[in-house]
Amino acid sequence: MATGRLYTGSPALANNNYPTYVVQTGFYSVFNVSITNTTSAPITIKLALAGSASPQTSEYIESGAVIPPNGVFERTGLVGNAGTQVCYQASATGVNINIWGIETSTS
Repeated sequence: MATGRLYTGSPALANNNYPTYVVQTGFYSVFNVSITNTTSAPITIKLALAGSASPQTSEYIESGAVIPPNGVFERTGLVGNAGTQVCYQASATGVNINIWGIETSTS
């Protein structure tokens, strides 16, 4: 069972889909996502809770959200069952993503 920080990273390329944290088999997770823009220009992001590393359009919970320069985007209280993948895209490099929460066994 994982608790605390579940994932941290930065995209290497703009406009690519990045799968990040995946909920383990036999667990569900309650977590928060924070995406920080470390640049002096606005950055547009997409965020999905998906069933695979390639999200379907219907799996995006944010699409076209703009993070202002040196700003932050947060979603809290997200819940995923086993296999749920958190995926995101950013219109430019210079963002950091942090996911923190808790995984709980389903048995």
